[in-house]
Amino acid sequence: MSDARVKEPRPDPATGPNEAELAEAGLRLDVDGAIATITLNRPERRNAMTFATWRGLAKIGESLPGGVRVVVLRGAGPAFSAGIDLGMFSGGAGAEDAGGAFPDGADEAASDRFIADLQAGYTWLRRPEIVSIAAVHGHAIGGGFQLALACDIRVIADDTKFCMKEPALGLVPDLTGTKPLVEIVGVNRALELCLTARTVLADEAARLGLAEHVVPRDALDKTVGEIVTALLAVNPGAAVATKRLLLEAPHNTLDEQCAAERREQIGRLRELFGSQSA
Repeated sequence: MSDARVKEPRPDPATGPNEAELAEAGLRLDVDGAIATITLNRPERRNAMTFATWRGLAKIGESLPGGVRVVVLRGAGPAFSAGIDLGMFSGGAGAEDAGGAFPDGADEAASDRFIADLQAGYTWLRRPEIVSIAAVHGHAIGGGFQLALACDIRVIADDTKFCMKEPALGLVPDLTGTKPLVEIVGVNRALELCLTARTVLADEAARLGLAEHVVPRDALDKTVGEIVTALLAVNPGAAVATKRLLLEAPHNTLDEQCAAERREQIGRLRELFGSQSA
């Protein structure tokens, strides 16, 4: 593994999507110092997602300014996201924005690349140098549910409704959601949730561990703001190193995790006390 002092290169903001591209993707991006807020911004469609939405999210991740430490995902209007825009199935709303229709799977390599490009809109939210927060209210269906699952912390309003809808549409959840879902609720419960495509209300979501906080709808923004403030009060280097450790922990043996802790702590000591010796 790399030494804790080695920092991953941060994206170049110059390559990011412009305002028109974001609007076409149904997204809004607001950066205020160390905080980036991404708003799913198609309220008239309950923030239904298109291929352009997922590609837009990927471009935001690729170009996030280096000073950003916290990313908040939220939805405009009555819902977080109603999931995939069903108009794309019939070549309707969103099909042209996506650059074409669904791949038919005949060219496996091309289809694999197509889906990987969409998944990139979600995977960057797990990077160690940021903490991602999903501020969820109303429906979070399919791709919307998976977007919440891609975040480090889920703060949900008491009107939240989660649902993994893809199997009911003849598809599978393919936007990185199956791994966190199984890690949180276990294989058996994940099977039940996905294969029945039933709705999970806020109180059950809390019991299952799908939400770190459940609050009244009118307290959602205030609660998220308080969490952001607390996160930014922590030493930035310690935050990055700690997130790296926690991401490694499920895959490491105890001995491997102990070694990882030593490695990260040595990096912190060097930074705090100015030692450059190997």
